[in-house]
Amino acid sequence: MRVLLINPNISDSVSDLIRAEAQRSASPGTQVEVLTARFGVAYIETRFEALIGAYAAAQLAAEHCARADAIVVAAFGDPGLGGLREVMPVPVTGMTEAALASAHLLGHRISIIAISQRIQAWYREVVEACGFGPRLASIRALDRPISAIGGVQQEHAQALKALAERAVAEDGAEVIILAGAPLAGLARSLHGQLPVPVVDGVSSAVRHAETLAALKPGRALRGSFAMPPAKPHAGLPDAIARLLDSSR
Repeated sequence: MRVLLINPNISDSVSDLIRAEAQRSASPGTQVEVLTARFGVAYIETRFEALIGAYAAAQLAAEHCARADAIVVAAFGDPGLGGLREVMPVPVTGMTEAALASAHLLGHRISIIAISQRIQAWYREVVEACGFGPRLASIRALDRPISAIGGVQQEHAQALKALAERAVAEDGAEVIILAGAPLAGLARSLHGQLPVPVVDGVSSAVRHAETLAALKPGRALRGSFAMPPAKPHAGLPDAIARLLDSSR
């Protein structure tokens, strides 16, 4: 089995974190490949940046999907997930969707620990779109500058742990999600140090992607996730154009 993880931002250091956690989490025999966006921003924390990341992810997915059994949008917020699910020939999941699915099996009240204050509104919208709004106890985030996105968990590990502890004590969280690819692997470091289960988005996404691929559920031929209808187009990258033309 081959799982393709797409980092929709341009930070190679974050891709390294994604790769390390994905390889630790994958089942024996699963091949993990991580691709980094060729354009965009260092890390995504706004709706517009997510829009850019979604297009960057779409280009990479279109170019490389033929050799994948499942695809992961490896950024919390899952930029472009719904659109990719319409056109990809294999199952697609994202870090938010997968983390919420894991948390759903571990407790009722869910809190998300994030790396920036600005990111909270967008995260909340994504959680609500996934249907987990009523289950969200809180989103707590760092309120300090980030000097290097690939080193955020080393630089701020204690502050992130303290946010998780407050989410449990003050917000009634029964499960903690450590949000964002820059925090990939932190849940392992905090194992046994928090009084509730802790969920990592990358490991959840890899395991859910493996399950979806193994189930071989087929793809939608009708409904809202069927291929987009054939229509004229112009100026698109060749791989995306080929995907759209395959519906004709």
